[in-house]
Amino acid sequence: MSKNKILETVENLFKPLEGTDGLELVDIEFVKEGGSHYLRVFIDKPEGITLEDCQRVNDELSLGLDREDPISQSYILEVSSPGLNRPLKKEADYQRFTGREVKIKTFVPLEEQKVFKGTLKGLDQGTVLVETEQGIKAIPLEKIAKANLAFEF
Repeated sequence: MSKNKILETVENLFKPLEGTDGLELVDIEFVKEGGSHYLRVFIDKPEGITLEDCQRVNDELSLGLDREDPISQSYILEVSSPGLNRPLKKEADYQRFTGREVKIKTFVPLEEQKVFKGTLKGLDQGTVLVETEQGIKAIPLEKIAKANLAFEF
């Protein structure tokens, strides 16, 4: 099965859990590292993820993956929090994390710049607004290659 089909299957298997106790699916990765394949599922909820949350999602996904059997090779299923530098994937993420520090990388330079760091000011009609040291930058969503919360110690 193709990688996209695997990711779609996992997303569909997660849907019954979506919203339970505020639980949300942040990201899914299916990668080969060393000699092993890893299926990584990143989950979050407003008050943070517990070990019990990860175990519950792991158990539910394991049952569904065994039933659907979308992956022909052996793999390791990992369920975890996205961490402090959580990726911003959905439009709702840009609204939810308004006021937080972010780091955004674009596919192509905008005003001769591909990396933007600053305070997220929200999303306005498909454009992410970030307050940087140089002022407010408007970054079209379709130009964003990667966006993360920026947590610095």
